[in-house]
Amino acid sequence: MSQETLDLRRSIRIVRRHKLLMGVAVAVGCLAFGAYGVLKPSTVTSTALVLLSPTGQAAQSAIAVAGTGGPDPYTQTQEVIAKSTPVLEGALPDVRPHMSIDELRDDVTTGSQTAFIISISVQARDAADAVANANAVARSYIAHIGSRATAGGAVQSQLIEPASRGSESGLIKRAITYTIFALLGALFGAIVGIIIALAVDRSDRRLRSRDEIANSIGVSVLASFPVGHPSDPGGWTRLLEDYKPGAMHALQLRKTLQQLEMAAEVNFGRSNGRRSFAVLSLSTDPGALALGPQLATFAAAQGIHTTLIVAQQDTAVTASLRTACASPPSSPKWPGNLRVLVSDGDVERVVNADPEGDVGVQWDATLAVIVGVVDGRNPQIPDTMRTTTTLLGVSAGAATADQLARVAVSADSGGREITGILVADPDSADATTGLLPQLGRRAGRRPPTRMTGIATEIRR
Repeated sequence: MSQETLDLRRSIRIVRRHKLLMGVAVAVGCLAFGAYGVLKPSTVTSTALVLLSPTGQAAQSAIAVAGTGGPDPYTQTQEVIAKSTPVLEGALPDVRPHMSIDELRDDVTTGSQTAFIISISVQARDAADAVANANAVARSYIAHIGSRATAGGAVQSQLIEPASRGSESGLIKRAITYTIFALLGALFGAIVGIIIALAVDRSDRRLRSRDEIANSIGVSVLASFPVGHPSDPGGWTRLLEDYKPGAMHALQLRKTLQQLEMAAEVNFGRSNGRRSFAVLSLSTDPGALALGPQLATFAAAQGIHTTLIVAQQDTAVTASLRTACASPPSSPKWPGNLRVLVSDGDVERVVNADPEGDVGVQWDATLAVIVGVVDGRNPQIPDTMRTTTTLLGVSAGAATADQLARVAVSADSGGREITGILVADPDSADATTGLLPQLGRRAGRRPPTRMTGIATEIRR
């Protein structure tokens, strides 16, 4: 519950419980980061090297700098020229995609490898574009400084290393980049999903473990097993015809029937062998509605003449089940020991009807299972629902302790004590049993014991 201290194991169970939330968070993270990677892709940089002729002014500047160890003014000037407006205007016709001179200037970076080598680097989203633009700017620079119209006169230069970065490497890099963005998005989404799941579970007061459900009203869990969730009369019919629990759940149901039989004999002293169980569930928990029908079907499969009776409490929840039970099919797959009825009136009269009379069940039913649904907010158990044993059916994570306590109080005020709990769709990570310790016999004062053979007088 929300008051429990979080630990790693419980946190993992909470995250596993919110699989849908985690999946949505991871998917949204992948899409968001992937979209960012597409809209804001990483740039590819290509570099072209231009060799200046080591003669004239370049040679003199290099000799002067060699003695001082400072920066070469001539080389710095050439770096500025390589990024100047005339050079970029000359390269624009060969630049792709089409862009303005200011955009091209932002993408161009110049530098110097040595005193006679100028590097021109251009960045672009596509590797092929970066290669083409770097070579275009380098060729425009060579043409510009080789013109005698420049201020310093013509400078001989050549493209010693053109930009050469294949488009294939760009595709590979983009694929790797998108993959990294997607993984980062998935990680970010998972972290956000975990935080949301823990926050939601922290404020969730619904009971999930068997021990929590049992401790809420002080009644043990008799059995917990998966249930069907039919949505129409045909689905209920198939459930009643084909329900076959697994070995572990069948053992739980068998023990449940044995315990309920013993409880009925002890509490009511029924010598005729007839028993009736009422399985109550909340209207806010439609998943628990199948507990009673599956219990009745299992009992019929064990050779017990069983009658499944759907009481009229919440017709909205039980509408499909009532329709299926109102006209059961004459199918060879239908259990031979199972009969279904819909009761619109006194359930007690139907259960305790004389088999030879004209009221209720017209056959010798050993067991009657009554399915009842009570209001989840204000549970009121009808006075007509009188059975030898009353069970409470609840799905894991579908009800709060307050709701179950209200049902228990309503049953107790009407003289119907809840004997056990059936849990539908238990949490796979729940390792608890829901079995409460049985109170031992209360110790009383030891009665006096007659003692013989011991002298009570002292002879002098």
